[in-house]
Amino acid sequence: MGSMSLMHWLIVGVLVILLFGGSRFSNMMGDVAKGIKQFKKGMAEDDETPAKPAEIEAKRVNDPQPQAQPQASTEARPAQDER
Repeated sequence: MGSMSLMHWLIVGVLVILLFGGSRFSNMMGDVAKGIKQFKKGMAEDDETPAKPAEIEAKRVNDPQPQAQPQASTEARPAQDER
């Protein structure tokens, strides 16, 4: 059937106006326009570059090297069986 002609669109428009009424239809279109404006405003706010947060500088601390612990002079020895 292809795309609708101008006459089809006019009939659809008249039916919409009859179903919803003139004032109700204009109120809905006003609400749509407000929504579009708010959307554009939100998009404009997103485009603004946020303030760069202050960078915190910290000193790098290396992990301390483990120190050799002195060996105890008494070592545990396995028990000897006396048979």
